[in-house]
Amino acid sequence: MGSFLEAVGDGVVLVRVRGNLDGWAGSAELAEALTTVADRRGRRTVVDLSSVDFADSSGLHALLHGLRKHDSAGVPLVVAGPLSVQVRRLFEVTGTLGAFRFVNDVAAAITE
Repeated sequence: MGSFLEAVGDGVVLVRVRGNLDGWAGSAELAEALTTVADRRGRRTVVDLSSVDFADSSGLHALLHGLRKHDSAGVPLVVAGPLSVQVRRLFEVTGTLGAFRFVNDVAAAITE
């Protein structure tokens, strides 16, 4: 998994995630990145999951951790897709679809 932070203007930070998001790769890095961004107290954080092929409960835990940090900081966190079938299924099976704000693509999440 790779992720990186990118300031995209007007207080919006984009966190791009690529590859797998699971207990073996990426989950700890994503949780750390989301904590760092929340602490900056920007206007919005967009997590781009459009290039994630697979995610498990560790990846979901990292996202939920990041969501809690953002809620505490008063910074909206938006998840951008499109999501792969496997990633969308993870949110559906765990009943966490309603916990996140989902947007169809990064451009829409940044400009809304």
